[in-house]
Amino acid sequence: MTDQSQLAAEVADLKDVPVLVVGDVMLDRYVYGDAVRISPEAPIPVLSIDHENAMLGGAGNVVRNLAAIGARAEFVTAIGDDASGREVRHLLEQENGVTPRLAVETARKTSIKTRFCAGNQQLLRADRETVGPLSKGGQEDVLEAVARGLKDSRILLLSDYGKGVLSPALLPQLIELARCAGRPVVADPKGIDFSRYRGATLLTPNRRELAEATQMPVKTDEDVVAAAKHLMAVCGVLNVLVTRSQDGMTLVESSGAVHHLKAEAREVFDVSGAGDTVIATLSAALGAGLPLVSAARLANAAAGIVVGKVGTAIVHPEELVAAFHHQDLWQAESKLASLEQAKERLSAWRLKGCKIGFTNGCFDLLHPGHVSLLAQARAACDKLVVGLNSDASVSRLKGPTRPVQSEAARAAVLASLASVDLVVIFGEDTPLALIESLKPELLVKGSDYTVDKVVGADLVKTWGGRVLLADLAQGHSTTATIARMKS
Repeated sequence: MTDQSQLAAEVADLKDVPVLVVGDVMLDRYVYGDAVRISPEAPIPVLSIDHENAMLGGAGNVVRNLAAIGARAEFVTAIGDDASGREVRHLLEQENGVTPRLAVETARKTSIKTRFCAGNQQLLRADRETVGPLSKGGQEDVLEAVARGLKDSRILLLSDYGKGVLSPALLPQLIELARCAGRPVVADPKGIDFSRYRGATLLTPNRRELAEATQMPVKTDEDVVAAAKHLMAVCGVLNVLVTRSQDGMTLVESSGAVHHLKAEAREVFDVSGAGDTVIATLSAALGAGLPLVSAARLANAAAGIVVGKVGTAIVHPEELVAAFHHQDLWQAESKLASLEQAKERLSAWRLKGCKIGFTNGCFDLLHPGHVSLLAQARAACDKLVVGLNSDASVSRLKGPTRPVQSEAARAAVLASLASVDLVVIFGEDTPLALIESLKPELLVKGSDYTVDKVVGADLVKTWGGRVLLADLAQGHSTTATIARMKS
């Protein structure tokens, strides 16, 4: 399995990973309109408001990102006893896989940041918030919720926006609770005194934050590594991942290993919220048991995707998988789809009256027999979808020396054929779940099968579809080809 294929396969490991998040939640409100004239009262534009919307911000955006990649988040935070707090609660309850644990502070204002925008241009931001530590009762509520949450979570994520939930008094207690529970701690730090995070497994400062905390230069790779190592030694944290905008990321591990990860973004539209995406993806990956460098590479790819979107956006698993396949797929990329993308594509085809055919296989070392089967399948339908076994699936079915070609390479070759309209990679040993989801009208296998032995045949018949056993071109076999190559 190639490195890119391995990372693509690991995206599935993020699903349902339980992450405990503690931090400052905010309400990000956007007010949109047109500014076509200047006020007669002052030299400022007049915004004619058209519409507005609100979304979770701060640590709430971290939680949104965890939910988007399929992880489960228990979110411990504080809100005020006000309309904005109730809106935050409502938005959290709408997120799948998110369990809010909210300390309600009657004397506290829920943080709300209102941005007034004309088109894509922000005219003004107005903040309404309380900055300061929680009351004694609020801190006790947070500690109690974290102590309970650590029992079922695999990692503690601290998202510090400097509003007071993660106060200097509370932080050491939270880290100690996680240490006693045997849970790693990942923190997105704020301020200049990073010793507050002593005992954390990993800090994720950006370049500016690293420079301010260490008072050291951070222009070159060498500068960043030296500052990160200084931070680790002085502040007592095990590892540091420095986000460096267009220069990518630098991971410095406690072992002394250093990894410089190149920026993955193709085009940058908006960097707001990218740090939230990084720490969410990183924490879910570590919670899934992935090595630190693999987790960092997943986070780096996620950051490259999210900065290509407008606003505090999120990243979906299929986007991450596509990002890793992109390097190997070239022009064939448009024919490779995740399950959800394939279902959308099939819906559009069916609206046009297209009959959908499906076949599947490993397609390792494509040979004339494969080409013949695919051509026969395409001739019997309007659009042909090929289910392709992932590298891990092929290895289970064919043995540890297979596949010869990575899933990305095999997908690229299949997608280059005119007879193939869509390629969907699946990780199970059989395509049964894929067939059930796509519901093709035609199921195609070779004539070396009988209909009763074709996986999914009974299912396809239940919705009125049929099974085609294609003629086989004799004398062609991947296994035989490999054997001849060895001899």
